[in-house]
Amino acid sequence: MKPFKFKQFEIQQSENVFRVGTDGVLLGALANVSNASKVLEIGTGTGLISLMLAQRNSNAEFLGIDINDETVDLTQLNFESSPFKSRLKNILHDFKTFETEEKFDLVVSNPPYFEISHSDKDKIARQTVELNFNQLISKSSKVLSKNGIFSVIIPIEAGNDFIKICKENKLFLTRKVNIKGIENSKIKRLILEFSLTERVLEKSEFIIEKSPRQYSDQYLELTKEFHIFREK
Repeated sequence: MKPFKFKQFEIQQSENVFRVGTDGVLLGALANVSNASKVLEIGTGTGLISLMLAQRNSNAEFLGIDINDETVDLTQLNFESSPFKSRLKNILHDFKTFETEEKFDLVVSNPPYFEISHSDKDKIARQTVELNFNQLISKSSKVLSKNGIFSVIIPIEAGNDFIKICKENKLFLTRKVNIKGIENSKIKRLILEFSLTERVLEKSEFIIEKSPRQYSDQYLELTKEFHIFREK
């Protein structure tokens, strides 16, 4: 597969690893990384989200974790070829059994979210086979620093259940971004951020396209330091 080129780094891709997609780009561009010094990404895929966050925060150190050995190899390749390689580390591990004394200021994930189906396409990355919401949330709450942020992107249909499980794990919703694919359409995705400390909820709306195949001004502004857009 062709690599996906960004302004400051390049993403090598594979047929067997979930490719660069809009969800990952949005989380990489919108997750609250400004005050983080230690970041954990759960389910790294190509490493896209950590790379975008590393570009946005030049001081933070990153740890990526994934259960798939081919994914880990690909992430490592992309980390090592980036200008942020000294701050990026990636390991092969099942997050359910991950043990650490370290606490993270940002725990970020584009988690699996489809129910199990008979399709093998992107099976681990796109289905709740290896890590369900309960496991992801419970474990994340334990590795989060006192003022840390747990940040995810999920489909709108999963939002209420996800928020409920977080509340059961003493994680308070602090930010909610409603994402629409196109203007005047229904909400498609949510970026949700949680903290162990209760705060005033910040709400906003984000529109990806103003018309079919025409990015919104909001999206162009958000990603201008990452995407290489063709000149018209």
